[in-house]
Amino acid sequence: MKKPTLPSNEMQRIQALHHLNVLDTGAEERFDRLTRLAQQLYASDEAIISFIDSKRQWVKSQVGQFPKEIPRELSFCAHAILSNDPLIVNDASQDPRFANNPWVVGEQHVRFYAAVPLRHSNGTVIGSLSIWDSAPRDFPAEDITSLKDIADLVEHELAAMEMSTQDYLTGLLNEAGFTVLAQNSLNMCDRMELPVSLAYFDLKDIARINQKHGNKEGDRALAFFGELLRFGFRNSDVLGRLASDKFVVLMANTSLESTHDTLRRFKERVERSGKERNLNYHVEYSVGLSWVDDQGHYDLDTLLNAARSEVLASK
Repeated sequence: MKKPTLPSNEMQRIQALHHLNVLDTGAEERFDRLTRLAQQLYASDEAIISFIDSKRQWVKSQVGQFPKEIPRELSFCAHAILSNDPLIVNDASQDPRFANNPWVVGEQHVRFYAAVPLRHSNGTVIGSLSIWDSAPRDFPAEDITSLKDIADLVEHELAAMEMSTQDYLTGLLNEAGFTVLAQNSLNMCDRMELPVSLAYFDLKDIARINQKHGNKEGDRALAFFGELLRFGFRNSDVLGRLASDKFVVLMANTSLESTHDTLRRFKERVERSGKERNLNYHVEYSVGLSWVDDQGHYDLDTLLNAARSEVLASK
């Protein structure tokens, strides 16, 4: 087993990592949905977002049973941060860097490992997105590209930790955050030739609720709708509040038929939840839908404009 060396910019790298304040924090859905996506896409035993501190590898998000932290000298990911390029290990038992590693010879029986370095906004590599498997496997160029696409999404989430991208009222992404993450999701879908749907919601009567019941009740109605969106759509979907009463959902890898079914179920959830909470008003909305198949153009503005036009046409 070969212990990982230290990067030449180790001090700057550690400072950047600590500046993020991500170490020893709790689970966050925005990262968990990306590890789930990676694990499902490659059918791997494990998918991990981890960071390399001065003495340890610390895991922020994972699918699998990997420990929350391990010593840096045993870390595969400590090798991955030594380059800006992906690290692909087809069979760790045949790789002199890892052949005698406890994760290879022990009960975990790690064989395949693929990692893409995660960079801070200043360019230093602070961690990696990795997938693991107990059987050797090939990992062709198109799979590497797709894993890099997911890593790009992780990096944008890290960048979001340095700037405010969350809507204070609903907890959803604000317009800036949605624009960044949605376009990157579209870029990944474009590479993988996956269909995409976008739903644009225009809430009705928020002004009337404010006037009749007060601004606090209007805010509660908006927060209530944001909560319904979180529960009504998949964890991998990108949810945002674009303006006071305008919401949007980007759904990757979903057919038009499936999207219509999802919107129908969501409408039923809104109606049911309003009755359960004994609201003094109805939460009503218009929704516009745009969709692109695997032969289309994956452009966020095009999708948004098409969905907005459908809402305007319905008024």
